[in-house]
Amino acid sequence: MVSLTPNELAVLQRAAQGETYAQIAHHLGYAEKSVNKMAYRLARKLGAANITHAVFLACQAGVLDGRPRRHGDHAGFAAHVYRGEEPCEACWEGERAYRAERREARKRNAA
Repeated sequence: MVSLTPNELAVLQRAAQGETYAQIAHHLGYAEKSVNKMAYRLARKLGAANITHAVFLACQAGVLDGRPRRHGDHAGFAAHVYRGEEPCEACWEGERAYRAERREARKRNAA
């Protein structure tokens, strides 16, 4: 799945609600031209022809459906941190195991 910035996701969500670029720009505090460019970039990221197609593809991918994401729907600990979220327990366990393995590898290399 493609990684969207919080601003791109906000534009996508508002477009899905039927807002125009002018309305989205007003709500997010951007110029309309900036929203237009952001929508174009976001459509390209999703492989869509336009913003309407991007909303459709995002719904199909589960980005806009409001369902909670399963653990396998993201890249793990780093994805949580990147999005500013508290990592889920499964990601924390994986991160702890990774860090422990890296510590051991450094100890082996130092000896």
